[in-house]
Amino acid sequence: MINSGETEQQKFLPKRIILVRHGESAGNLDGAAYTTTPDYKIPLTPDGIAQANLAGTQIRDVISDSGKLRNWKVCFYVSPYERTRSTLREIGKSFPRKRVIGVREECRIREQDFGNFQITERMKIIKETRERFGRFFYRFPEGESAADVFDRVSSFLESLWRDIDSRFQHDPADDLNIIIVSHGLAARVFLMKWFKWTVEQFEYLNNFNNCEFRVMQLGDGGEYSLAVHHSEEEMQQWGLSPEMIADQKCRANSPRGGFIEKCQWYLDGFFDHVDPDDSEDGENEDNTDDKMVS
Repeated sequence: MINSGETEQQKFLPKRIILVRHGESAGNLDGAAYTTTPDYKIPLTPDGIAQANLAGTQIRDVISDSGKLRNWKVCFYVSPYERTRSTLREIGKSFPRKRVIGVREECRIREQDFGNFQITERMKIIKETRERFGRFFYRFPEGESAADVFDRVSSFLESLWRDIDSRFQHDPADDLNIIIVSHGLAARVFLMKWFKWTVEQFEYLNNFNNCEFRVMQLGDGGEYSLAVHHSEEEMQQWGLSPEMIADQKCRANSPRGGFIEKCQWYLDGFFDHVDPDDSEDGENEDNTDDKMVS
């Protein structure tokens, strides 16, 4: 959480953190690819390469305001899988070398582990079981649950903040943009961790399409929000509830220092049995004593 009082530190925060899913892979096109090729070696299809190339152009347009802005830089983080690395290579074609201040391969934002070689019919049954059990806590045999991915993405987020504080060397006059090229689940979990979404809310989130991206941008109050760049209709399509969307708008539009980390929609889920008009502990007893004295 950003301390709203740290005005000197705020100007060094990245203006945007952009999450990108990889382009269409051979595994997206045909699940049988996983039976003969390890997941991390699955390549992009020709369409996936074209998607990534287009995404690079679109992301550069967002960052540069369609070429109107001159003072901006980017730093990339990428999953070590072949399809994400190839996606980054295509995206990178839209960014001159002088604009890139760093690239780092990061294992903690890799795809959810589904096991080793995946037998098509067996995986179909396993994924049907996951739908009944719940997508967040179900752990694939010899693999991971989304909760496991949450733990390693949380660790990555801590490292990311350390990088922002100490590693990035850039002119403060430049807008810094962090671009994370990863996978659908890892990106959803990243957003869940960042915005403190609940497990129940995670279950309703839709996966990114191939080479689709989400832009977390600083609002006027110094909080990152999806609502700065994206519309309410887009957020609805992604599975955000009305309460989650209202929270994003609050983050985007609150004046500096005005955002309070108190989400009523979250509190109501646990304290719906409590009468908000109840007196504080001890008040009733005091009132009773007064009546007895009189």
